[in-house]
Amino acid sequence: MTEPARGPERAGSDGTGSGAAGPGSAGSGAVRPEAAGPERPSGLRNPPAAVRGAGAGALATMALVLLMGIVPLIRLDAPGAAIVVIAVLAVVAIVLCGLLKHEWAWYAAILVPSVLIVAGFLHVALAVLGVMFALLWAYMLHVRRTVLR
Repeated sequence: MTEPARGPERAGSDGTGSGAAGPGSAGSGAVRPEAAGPERPSGLRNPPAAVRGAGAGALATMALVLLMGIVPLIRLDAPGAAIVVIAVLAVVAIVLCGLLKHEWAWYAAILVPSVLIVAGFLHVALAVLGVMFALLWAYMLHVRRTVLR
């Protein structure tokens, strides 16, 4: 069963429902290029929101991984300072999730992997996480630059 025609986009460009093609229409219900709106190279409806969502997802994942790393570090007899660093960085990552609408927050998020790399002197696992998070955030900045171009 076919779907009935609804509105001018299916019935013809004149809006009468007659199916007759109006001026500038191919009769197929195609949208004219000038009526499609501004061209978006990324193809996304709202590129800034999409990029913010991806960045927030990356930061939330960092926070989750950091929080899940507390128990193994306790089992490995890591110093208490390492646990405090992880807890503080997880909170910072969660706060930055909500601040990504600001330009500075994208660059402030580099703080999370940077501090982890520096905290590698407390436990080597923190430096390894810092390197992985730095690579992830570098990729997120690349995606942001590419999409918002």
